Amino acid sequence: MPSLSPAIAEIRLAVRTALADLPEGSTVIVALSGGADSLALTAATTFEARSRSIRVLSATVDHGLQDGSAHVASTAAVAAEGLGVDDALQTRVEVDRASGTGTEAAARDARYTALAGIARGERASAVFLGHTLDDQAETVLLGLARGSGATSLQGMAPSREDEDGLRWIRPLLGVRRETTRAFCAASDLTPWNDPHNLDGRFARVRVRERVLPVLEAELGPGIAEALVRTAEQLREDAEAFDEMIHETIEDIVEHAEAGISVSVAALAANPAALRNRIIRLVVDSEFGVSLTRTQTTEVARLVTDWRGQGPIDLPECSAARAGGRIVFSASGR
Repeated sequence: MPSLSPAIAEIRLAVRTALADLPEGSTVIVALSGGADSLALTAATTFEARSRSIRVLSATVDHGLQDGSAHVASTAAVAAEGLGVDDALQTRVEVDRASGTGTEAAARDARYTALAGIARGERASAVFLGHTLDDQAETVLLGLARGSGATSLQGMAPSREDEDGLRWIRPLLGVRRETTRAFCAASDLTPWNDPHNLDGRFARVRVRERVLPVLEAELGPGIAEALVRTAEQLREDAEAFDEMIHETIEDIVEHAEAGISVSVAALAANPAALRNRIIRLVVDSEFGVSLTRTQTTEVARLVTDWRGQGPIDLPECSAARAGGRIVFSASGR
């Protein structure tokens, strides 16, 4: 028998590990764009799922942002059928280009909403996403460039569970992009090459095509792996930090008439890093808003530099000092 390609073996092992936590007979949705990463993920998932009686569906989302996108989606679905998925699903979404977040972010939001809807309809246990180690390194660098703090530098989580209990899993987050291409070549699969992946208008493409190669050339190989290790370490620290914060919040937070309030004395007693994190977590959990560092430090000044200043307007809410508490109220109340 011919030996198994190292690329196929590596990706199958990554998928096998991801499937191990799912119950026998469950349903998995694989997000399939038709590119090398998602095509390799689909092929490996259908192969590994057979021994676990796990139902595998592919889901291809057509964003309608490029000429011929419907053909690309249908070609990906045909490829998935050839790989043995139980069903190859397709859906078209409308991308809100006027959202203010940029086309790339708006397309991502539309895609995730569509995938979540498909998963609910199929009663799936998990959605598999094809992000690789290279995608993770690019995400960390972009977060560093934005100066958005440790949360952004943690990159993408290998696995997370949303409020509906649906798991979003990235089995290939430890696999290099070149390995997925080698998988496709060894499997006689023809991936689609997205023109947007070469479009320098997108910051991620500039990081991929210009920034990372320069770092590799000037600092030596292994930069992508080092960035990913940094993200993993930060995520471990953040998880421990979050446990501390949740324990603290139980004692210092109270529900207010129009929102929620936090003890000024308790906030003042904590170091700045913990105080700012508590403020961000309270606002996020109550109003579903992620504060910027500037907004967070302005709220913190109500604790550390109180001079009678009035309410601070924040997205979806406002913050004001009332006696010994910082009160966060929903906008319009």
